[in-house]
Amino acid sequence: MIKCVILDDELLAISYLKLLCEQIDDVEVVKAFNDPKVFLSEIDTLDCNLCVLDIEMPGMTGLQVAELISGSKKIIFTTAYKEYAAEAFDLNVVDYVRKPIRKERLIQAFEKAKEQISTSRKKTFIEWNTNIGKTVILAEQIAYIKTSEIDSRDKDIILNDGTMIVLKNLNFKNLLEMLPAKDFAQVNKKEIISLSSIKVFTTNEIITTLPEGEHFLKLQIGEAYKSSLMELFGK
Repeated sequence: MIKCVILDDELLAISYLKLLCEQIDDVEVVKAFNDPKVFLSEIDTLDCNLCVLDIEMPGMTGLQVAELISGSKKIIFTTAYKEYAAEAFDLNVVDYVRKPIRKERLIQAFEKAKEQISTSRKKTFIEWNTNIGKTVILAEQIAYIKTSEIDSRDKDIILNDGTMIVLKNLNFKNLLEMLPAKDFAQVNKKEIISLSSIKVFTTNEIITTLPEGEHFLKLQIGEAYKSSLMELFGK
């Protein structure tokens, strides 16, 4: 099911887009906005998995809005101007639909979104053998993983809320294959970090958002992992 939010500064365009969406199976318009700032203030509280953003808007473009929500929602751009296509795809969006929007073209964009949402959902829920039995954990809730100091065959997993769970008898190679590759990186032989938990990084060190005493947890980057990390960060 596609649950979408629409952002367009023209009310007529919003009405037309909502009308098209109502004619497409498995698509629900959760809410529509004509002001980017109001959209940004509410988007994190809405139950949606896709944003349909107009690009050309006064005050803030759809491209700027997308940069602020990129990763948290799938995005389809709509615009009457073809010159934005390259910038749009640089943001790794689902699709770029030219105005005036045709129903058939919108269906095609929604099908792409469904496929991407389905793929990411499959990777999100992972069943682990842990110290509390078989446990299903949302990958997006994982902040940090390290080799257990008690038994090196086990891995300590730290969730975003600070909860720790022990993964039983699992090596890093198999662990990384289970995790979404775009969201996690191995830092050294004993540690994996969620990219969302990274505060600052240099060529030798990562400062995380995870508290450690009065400071934040720091991770040393192993020589064997530097090039892959820099590539992941686009450096």
